[in-house]
Amino acid sequence: MRAVVITKHGDPEVLELVEVPDPACGSEDLRVRVHATALNRADLLQRRGLYPQPGPAPEFEIPGLEYAGEVLEVGERADGFAVGDRVMGILAGGGYAETVVIHHRLAVAVPDALSFTDAAAVPEAFITAHDALDQCGLRAGASVLVHAAGSGVGVAAIQIARVAGATPIIGTAGSDAKLEAAAALGLDVMIDYKTKDFAAETLAATDGAGVDIIVDFVGASYLERNVRALAEKGRLIVIGMLGGIKAELNLAALLAKRGHIIGTLLRARPLEEKAAATRAFEAAVVPHLAAGRVRPVVDRVFAFDDVVEAHRYMETNANFGKIVLEL
Repeated sequence: MRAVVITKHGDPEVLELVEVPDPACGSEDLRVRVHATALNRADLLQRRGLYPQPGPAPEFEIPGLEYAGEVLEVGERADGFAVGDRVMGILAGGGYAETVVIHHRLAVAVPDALSFTDAAAVPEAFITAHDALDQCGLRAGASVLVHAAGSGVGVAAIQIARVAGATPIIGTAGSDAKLEAAAALGLDVMIDYKTKDFAAETLAATDGAGVDIIVDFVGASYLERNVRALAEKGRLIVIGMLGGIKAELNLAALLAKRGHIIGTLLRARPLEEKAAATRAFEAAVVPHLAAGRVRPVVDRVFAFDDVVEAHRYMETNANFGKIVLEL
């Protein structure tokens, strides 16, 4: 099969499309012909050598954390799927390939309303967003602040919060275009982080109360302002570290609010936990995808052969929503 391999760590040019052996299908696995996959920030980090795939180093380092495709083979102990079924799901790696093997408990049926291209934009963003909001106790009436509102996970989090009845939903982004596009998906309050103090704006939008939930991709450089923006008993969940890994924390401010800071990571979780997150997403979010109440947002589609250009484009941070590779 053809796959995109990281030949060495560095710039996008280290990605090469080569022939590699087909993966073997285990007794509890599905072998899937990939029709589309999508880019994630983790792919860029892995390409640079900063975020290796969990477990032993593979013979061929193939990035890619999600897929959408058609079942080619079903292991003898894999329940619930048949050859020809349309499926999507998360991966620990290997998604930039014509074929993937996935444990059957991590596969989700693609709703009829979604194309493979749209479905490829779903798993990593929506499972991550749903899992993060679920850990924070999302409920109707909760106030939510979503950073990086134009990212794949940000776009998913806004929509999941909206259908859950959260209010207000506040978002940050670095351009008016991204904020306006996010508003069309359910964002109530738009904050340009380049020109405004998001903590002050969040407190103003909530009459000084702060927000119940903050979904943060930035990390260190946002920590003090995130704590300032929290409501009493609020929950800050950190799912990214684009702004650094170390910061000072005023514990007095956190204690005064009886706040919670949660760190989360999906890729390195054991099978049982990934399966639980997948099934929770399937129950809570897939019906909304099928009905069109929430939707994947695809910014641009690249051909598989143009993966280097796709990585270059993602590094510009111009995208709103997901960047998809079609095979």
